[in-house]
Amino acid sequence: MLTIALIFVSVVIPAIVLHEYAHAWAADRLGDGTARRMGRLTVNPLKHIDPFGTVILPLLLYVPYAMGWTHSPIIFGFAKPVPFNPARLRSPRRDIMLVRLAGPLMNILIAFVFAKALLFVQYPPAHDLAVTAVLLNLGLAVFNMLPIPPLDGSGILYAVLPDRLLGLVQRLDNFTGVIIVFAMLNLGWLDFLNVIIYNAAHGMGV
Repeated sequence: MLTIALIFVSVVIPAIVLHEYAHAWAADRLGDGTARRMGRLTVNPLKHIDPFGTVILPLLLYVPYAMGWTHSPIIFGFAKPVPFNPARLRSPRRDIMLVRLAGPLMNILIAFVFAKALLFVQYPPAHDLAVTAVLLNLGLAVFNMLPIPPLDGSGILYAVLPDRLLGLVQRLDNFTGVIIVFAMLNLGWLDFLNVIIYNAAHGMGV
């Protein structure tokens, strides 16, 4: 079995760092250079890593999966949030959605690249690592697409909800959103995400 350290160094940290880089890149392209000025438009892990969200939380979620206690590939984490100023975006409501969705789209792209790499990888440990990378990046993408703050999927709400309903969503702070998500996980209400992740992996040939 692949060591947890190898998976973290070669799969988990790059997945999360590139996820945050994508947010910074999208905001910069859409008119807000806040992330660039703060040194976040970079793939340097030291600029993005959050000790709990990038290391401890994914580790706590991965260990039960690695030990065979659960078959769920839903492993997620977070880095330091990329700062951006909605007022500087060219079309704030639309562009907030695009900035938020850039992270999950990056993870889907990474999963696709690893899935294609499997066509040329024969060495079993490398093959297992690539499969892990596909599942983990798809897990990050699918989970983050939930439309619940602070997850990236909540950005969709900025583009589709009328102002009145959007105001209600904005009053749902990040801490409350995290509690809701963990409650849904513990109640099994998010088990359907496993089906989406495995079907997506299957569609990529994994």
